[in-house]
Amino acid sequence: MLDDFGITEEELKELQETISNQDIQSATNTIKEFLKQQDRVELNIGVTGESGSGKSTFVNAFRGLGDEDEGSAKTDIVETTMKPEVYLHPKFKNVKVWDLPGIGTPNFKADEYLEQVEFERYDFFIIIASDRFRECHTQLAKEIMRMGKKFYFVRSKIDLSISAQKRKKNFDEKNTLDTIREDCGKGLRKIGIEDPDVFLISGWELGKYDINQLQERMEKELPQHKRHVLMLALPNITTKIHEKKKKALEENIKKVAFLSACVAAVPVPGLSIAVDLVIIATEIQKYCSAFGLDRKSLQQLCERSGKSIETVESLMTSVWHKGICTSSVLSVLSDSSLLVTEDAVESLFRFVPFLGSVVAAGMSYLTVLIMLKRALNDIAEDARNVLMALLGSEV
Repeated sequence: MLDDFGITEEELKELQETISNQDIQSATNTIKEFLKQQDRVELNIGVTGESGSGKSTFVNAFRGLGDEDEGSAKTDIVETTMKPEVYLHPKFKNVKVWDLPGIGTPNFKADEYLEQVEFERYDFFIIIASDRFRECHTQLAKEIMRMGKKFYFVRSKIDLSISAQKRKKNFDEKNTLDTIREDCGKGLRKIGIEDPDVFLISGWELGKYDINQLQERMEKELPQHKRHVLMLALPNITTKIHEKKKKALEENIKKVAFLSACVAAVPVPGLSIAVDLVIIATEIQKYCSAFGLDRKSLQQLCERSGKSIETVESLMTSVWHKGICTSSVLSVLSDSSLLVTEDAVESLFRFVPFLGSVVAAGMSYLTVLIMLKRALNDIAEDARNVLMALLGSEV
């Protein structure tokens, strides 16, 4: 039962015992740290390919950054990556995207390369080519397969290929994409890869082409606890990603509501309501970050779209976002009728043996569950409105 909520019985007992001996401020800090620990599952992604294939641009785009944004990977014309370079996700520091040294040198040996880049650390590999896949790519893929890890072939710079083909008479984008995909597949089969899947990607326009298919494959092949991390970290750039982000966040609501109930069972006056405020505020901030509605992400979006921050914020109607942006979310939550009712009922039953703990736990669970579901729906709708308006597409 407890495992379904991502917490062991031992962890729960230790948490309850710790906070029962703390003042309210210390107890809320303990809960904050516990919530942070739950989000520290690491995801390590290795991105490799030949020099100039668009590796670094992909590393940046995957993290929601442009090539000139703070914290972006270098994208020089010549190979700049001589050893594995790690780039942390700007919001989710447990997500690490590694820009690996280029392959395709005359003496390239896949087994030595994987040893050099410390193969074991990566959850999966992205193998990128900007034109045809060559023997160095398949050598690497076979060695990764032999060692029991997953990899994905990505044909990059698709936007450039489309631009070149547009000059031709009777241009058809779908036919052009199908031809590129088929050509890549044939090339890989000729050099020894059976039934290859190739994903067509543009680092400059990540929301187009095969990003949904790539996301679905990665999600399907990752362990459950890492799928959640992947979905939070992906930039919110397509309808499917938007919906899956929301689903991943919804699945976590019951877990944090259960945590709230466990804390409410500890008979310390004022503790339950204080902890619920912290839990709800922490989760709402996570929602805004995951959907790109935090202040920094909105400013970057405005720079790329040429819109003012005031225009963007006018598209968002939820009280939750306004609370986050003015650093007053706790004040917004404190005014909630649900929390006021919870505090009153828990105070009434607090000193009734056993029954008091049961009522308190139930009230806390329902309050956190209802408020987080409401907040998630509102924030997800804001994100959809912003992206549809600025990008001119359905997210």
